[in-house]
Amino acid sequence: MMLSLNNLQNVTYNPVIPYVGTIPEQLEPGTLIVIRGHVPCDSDRFQVDLQCGSSVKPRADVAFHFNPRFKWSDCIVCNTLKNEKWGWEEITYDTPFKKEKSFEIVIMVLKDKFQVAVNGKHILLYAHRISPGKIDTLGIYGKVNIHSVGFSFSSDLRSTQTSTLELTEISKENVQKSGTSQFPSNRGDISKIVPRTVCTKSKGSTANHGLTCAKILPTNCLSKTLPFVARLNSSMGPGRTVVIKGEVNTNAKGFNVDLISGKSKDIALHLNPRLNIKAFVRNSFLHESWGEEERNITSFPFSPGMYFEMIIYCDVREFKVAVNGVHSLEYKHRFKELSNIDTLEIDGDIHLLEVRSW
Repeated sequence: MMLSLNNLQNVTYNPVIPYVGTIPEQLEPGTLIVIRGHVPCDSDRFQVDLQCGSSVKPRADVAFHFNPRFKWSDCIVCNTLKNEKWGWEEITYDTPFKKEKSFEIVIMVLKDKFQVAVNGKHILLYAHRISPGKIDTLGIYGKVNIHSVGFSFSSDLRSTQTSTLELTEISKENVQKSGTSQFPSNRGDISKIVPRTVCTKSKGSTANHGLTCAKILPTNCLSKTLPFVARLNSSMGPGRTVVIKGEVNTNAKGFNVDLISGKSKDIALHLNPRLNIKAFVRNSFLHESWGEEERNITSFPFSPGMYFEMIIYCDVREFKVAVNGVHSLEYKHRFKELSNIDTLEIDGDIHLLEVRSW
């Protein structure tokens, strides 16, 4: 299931609409608001409002107004109400909402924006115009049936540890010596990358295969640059998991995540999302040559500016990859000596926040 949606807190079932409820905790970066419901056949619109209070006169500020409409052309209108005045509308026409269909809205609070996914698919980003710290009320209005409203707060992720679980980063000097820089350069259409800050943070050694949200941009992060190269403290094999959390740059062309055999320099798994052509390329580099690319995918899971959590799970016959908790692809093992896979490399147009393995 997507992110940590299986263990929601403070769940309200079948609320009467209009619904106005107090949000029980502060909206920290990493908090999820999950709303499940159904659009009735006669709906012309409904809205989800993250409000600063519940006052009606004067009307409370609305930090984030999320408003699917069905009347003229289907769209989602987002806006902010401040001092009883609406700001500029941000309109998304690629809407997943359909009459007589159920939906699951996931609003994730990030440091500088909200990120919204519907039915497991990324829909939009909305930059904060009012600090999320001022939001204390959730309002749902209009023609909509709501089955449940729940929260996933990030309080259990405020760990002070800054070690990267089960990974040892290889210093840039060692990268040159070990020959990592001689890896093939034709990994898609990514030009040479400018170094960026990388943050790694671990919440401890709990090995759960559900996805949890890291607190975005931990203040006590370790400063690193891309390319990020790390040695897996335990080599790859069935049951092993790698989790990569980051934010895609707003002007991103693509990025790559590689699982490598340090001994032979073979790339067992090359994951290369290309945002400029919306292709999620997978391949292997064995015996000094690239194999056949795999590109088939139900929907391309990345979008400029979005926060993502990618899970790579090693199974007996294949790697399984999920993005933001939604299964994305399988890749059958071409490199058979799984225990020789001991190195992870990440590069490209992303801001890396955390890497973990277990």
